[in-house]
Amino acid sequence: MENNIFTPTDFAFAVNQTLDYAYSSILISGEVASFKVNQGKWVFFDIKDEETSVPCFMSFYQLRAPLEDGMKVVVRGTPKLTKWGKFSFTVNAVKPVGEGSIKKAFELLKKKLTDEGLFDFDKKRILPSDISRLGVISSTQAAGYADFIKILNARWGGIKVQVAHTQVQGIDAPDQIIRAIKYFNEHSEVQAIAIIRGGGSADDLSCFNDEELVRAIAASKIPVITGIGHEVDESLADLAADVRASTPSNAAEILTPDKNSMRTGVKLSVTRAGTMVISRIDAKRDEILDKINSIFREIKMSLEKIHNDIRQKIKLIEVLNPEKVLKQGYAILSGKVSPGSIVKITTYDKEINAEVKEIYERK
Repeated sequence: MENNIFTPTDFAFAVNQTLDYAYSSILISGEVASFKVNQGKWVFFDIKDEETSVPCFMSFYQLRAPLEDGMKVVVRGTPKLTKWGKFSFTVNAVKPVGEGSIKKAFELLKKKLTDEGLFDFDKKRILPSDISRLGVISSTQAAGYADFIKILNARWGGIKVQVAHTQVQGIDAPDQIIRAIKYFNEHSEVQAIAIIRGGGSADDLSCFNDEELVRAIAASKIPVITGIGHEVDESLADLAADVRASTPSNAAEILTPDKNSMRTGVKLSVTRAGTMVISRIDAKRDEILDKINSIFREIKMSLEKIHNDIRQKIKLIEVLNPEKVLKQGYAILSGKVSPGSIVKITTYDKEINAEVKEIYERK
């Protein structure tokens, strides 16, 4: 019996050693009570059910979801016997559960981060238009991931996808996703990061409201697109992302062009270009024909003018033609006209030589 006597310190050490061995990490679900923060460093609260209350302790920096009395949570930690002889549950992670508590924590954290400007639109970046290297954070066993990859390949193909397999629900999911984001930022050459998770309950999706995860998404140097849950689901991770897709399938559609649509678009562009070229050729042809017709009209008018001039000159020549004058009964006198000279008189049908007898002025 005497060999089993402990000092208080030895007893506390032995108990804690036993607890560490038997319960190194356990989960407790219950309602928060007596919540308080001491000196901005330490968090104290009780987690209780209808019959029992367990005192909890954690450091403030580990608190990644707002807590209030009455909220239902799951806490993860280890039981401890303090040096003051009091039992305490040392918490290293807290997750709100139940629709009401999740919604309350969501609204509190959303207001806090909105006030900080974390979700401001002017901080959003545009996704690259020609992505060839994509980082994907998801559970590779999830249906949402399978749909994402299927549509990604069907729409375009040829994209090199680097996948970080993580949990996408549960209390460990946020830290795993954070590590994946850091890895892509520090050790990869991906042009964008897609965080993918299919539909689920509010509890399933609540890990995407983790404060540290939301800050990691906002701080990523690589643009982030989220495709979490269904269209009606909204998480703080969605608000922090550069682009929010309504579903994993929609994320794949945003990230890649549709090759069938591209083919149709190219064909349409070629058809439009061909039509435009033909139209321009037709317009140029019409323009040239108009110019040719104008030249022809000018030539025709010039020829008609020349023809009219010639006709007028012909008429004048005909009027002045001596033969025509002779036909009208006139005669032509040629030779030196002086008394006693011989002159030639030409009529229409005769030529007459005559002597000039007398010359006098015409009155």
